[in-house]
Amino acid sequence: MKFKDWDINLKVRLFGEALLDISFWTVFPFLTLYFSEAIGRSLTSGLLIISQVLSVITALFGGYFADNYGRKRMMSISIIGEGIGFLIFALGATSWLQSPFLSFFGFSVASIFMAFYQPASQAMIADVVKPEHRSYVYSIFYMMINVAVVIGPIIGSFVFHAFTVQTLVIISCADLLLLFLLQKFGHETAPLVISPELKATQSKKSLLQVLAEQLRSYQLIFKDKIFFLFVLAGIIISQSFMQLDLLFPLYIKEVIGDSKLFEVSLTGEQLFGLVVAINGFFVATFTVLMTKLMSRYREKFIFTNSSFLYAISIFLFGMFTSAWGTIFAIILFSIAELMTVGIQQNFVSKLAPENKRAMYFSAAGLRYTLGKVVAPLAITLAAFTNYFITFTIIAVLAFISGFIYDYMYRQFEKDSRFS
Repeated sequence: MKFKDWDINLKVRLFGEALLDISFWTVFPFLTLYFSEAIGRSLTSGLLIISQVLSVITALFGGYFADNYGRKRMMSISIIGEGIGFLIFALGATSWLQSPFLSFFGFSVASIFMAFYQPASQAMIADVVKPEHRSYVYSIFYMMINVAVVIGPIIGSFVFHAFTVQTLVIISCADLLLLFLLQKFGHETAPLVISPELKATQSKKSLLQVLAEQLRSYQLIFKDKIFFLFVLAGIIISQSFMQLDLLFPLYIKEVIGDSKLFEVSLTGEQLFGLVVAINGFFVATFTVLMTKLMSRYREKFIFTNSSFLYAISIFLFGMFTSAWGTIFAIILFSIAELMTVGIQQNFVSKLAPENKRAMYFSAAGLRYTLGKVVAPLAITLAAFTNYFITFTIIAVLAFISGFIYDYMYRQFEKDSRFS
């Protein structure tokens, strides 16, 4: 599928989200260090868990509203909320206020609206792209994210700590630009947008009534055994790749510390920025190639072996105490990530009925939102034990997720709906 044949929504989003992602990744990899230094590691871990619990609840609403009120409207609301969240973050980081708790509140607001954005975003792609091209289009968007992952951390390693407030304000400006592009050029893609009569009925319902309806709807979704196993395995494997922004920066700073590469001296923060950039470079450079390569293999093979490779890379990361060892481990880590790019979203679109597509993507997003609830516990675990034990436990979990994926695909192949 050629770029000129893409729906205008996708073209606008590819540019706007690329700019926003570069801005976001200038900040995000350094937040664990930022808040750990400001309010302490244990408190940071606890607050991150609370923040992600709120994101889980928001995601439940996100899919429902995207299916009933439209993708474009929900994405626009999410962009506005995210921009406001980063402005609050910037306010708390100003020299005259210096309130890390206000900054964390702003970050939490931004995280909540990011979770609100994703179901509509993923469903919009499925709305306008034919099934045979979806994996490719999803992989292009994923590649653009990882171009941002290359550029953002390199910039952030030099500017975030020195120009925190200015960097956060720039992110808010990127949100405004994406909002303008979406409003100017975007159009609604939902197959069924709520009727005026039903909208009037819905508006009379309380927030608790709407939430109760969503919980009942998601209960029906999770009665789909294949989908439930997919989400369960995703939550478990997310404990591996989410440590890139949680445990990895602390490990590199505290255990590896200052190091040299080709006679170039690097601080722990700069080495971590390099590690994130290497991960982003591999994913950005080889996403499309790897997606085409993986299309030759059965999905079961891809998902199970990706999990096993994650396990190996995480275990090696906990073993190595040198910069070169860390780089080797992150390369394996990146290959594991590349194996499933695009395939995950395409698998969800296979399972989802057309009129519940955003809800399925929202529920599938629980792999990450619930995963983010659990992932910060690794910071606490490392504090009470040590890094090697913590990385080993995460590696074991990755192996378990591989076996769950294997069982899930065996059930998928037997299901008459997909034969």
